[in-house]
Amino acid sequence: MAETGNSGKGVTAGKLAITVQKRLSRAQEKVLQKLGKADETRDVIFEEMVANFNKQMGEGTKLQKDLKAYMTAVKTLHEASRRLQDCLAEMYEPEWFGKEEMDAMVEDTDTLWLDFHQNITDSSMLSLDSYLTQFPDIKARIAKRDRKMVDFDSARHHFASLQKGKKKDEAKIAKAEEELGRSQKIFEELNVELQDQLPVLWDSRVGIYVNTFQSLAGHQEKFHKEMSKLSQNLNDIMTKLEEQRQLNDEANHSNAASSPPTVSESNSSDYKLPPGFLYKVKAIHEYAATDGDELELNVGDIVLVLAFDTPDEQDDGWLMGVQESLWIRNKDISSKGVFPENFTQKL
Repeated sequence: MAETGNSGKGVTAGKLAITVQKRLSRAQEKVLQKLGKADETRDVIFEEMVANFNKQMGEGTKLQKDLKAYMTAVKTLHEASRRLQDCLAEMYEPEWFGKEEMDAMVEDTDTLWLDFHQNITDSSMLSLDSYLTQFPDIKARIAKRDRKMVDFDSARHHFASLQKGKKKDEAKIAKAEEELGRSQKIFEELNVELQDQLPVLWDSRVGIYVNTFQSLAGHQEKFHKEMSKLSQNLNDIMTKLEEQRQLNDEANHSNAASSPPTVSESNSSDYKLPPGFLYKVKAIHEYAATDGDELELNVGDIVLVLAFDTPDEQDDGWLMGVQESLWIRNKDISSKGVFPENFTQKL
């Protein structure tokens, strides 16, 4: 057992010594090369490949980082949207128009955000992550190739120096030549392998960029199209809710009108309509008059629409009318004015 233990320690110590010797040898070789006292194996084409590799790795890493930031933003927007939708659902009273549709829309919106985030992850993020996993291994092999190139140069120079020596030691020369052949073989195998792989990797960047952004664009288009439909549904529900409120207000006014009328109200029932009367409209938006011939509108106002004295005077989208309350009270047509048609609803 003791012999085995010592043998193991010996092997470990031997490997450590070899490693230290290699590092010293490489360091000495690099110093000599920098001082110009030893030539260096150079491959301009391979150096361009390595430059492209470093550029490609940097761009891919940045793309990965920015895509992750985008996905984080999508998740943040999803959370904000969910809180906003939940708030609306909580405030929406059961008797209001479209309560069930509103609840369903809240769920659909949440599902749409979840699907959008998951689709980006599956189609763009995972493929980009897979693409980048190959770079650390290739980077390590490039570094190993550089080390083996220094070993090759060092062995080459050592062999040359022994051959030029005055006292030739054939045993040392043979050993140096053997070491040179071994170093050259290791270096050339790595070199050829990388020369085959680096151009293929460089060309693959186009496909990964196309896949990443084409998938992202496709899912964005689908998401915004579906979200647009939900937004339109929300707008329609809000419009109907406002109409429901107005109808309730009218019903309340009708109930009030059915009570025993006062003297003034009695006088106003079955009133004579003004000359040129066409139909009634109700203001659904406020309108502030900007000219003396325009009619001021408040939401809920009833307007008696009148025909223009001269049809050519009517502009598209504009009507002539008089406030019903003013006409009932004063029977004065001079208070008439023009107003935008789309601010009112025909009764």
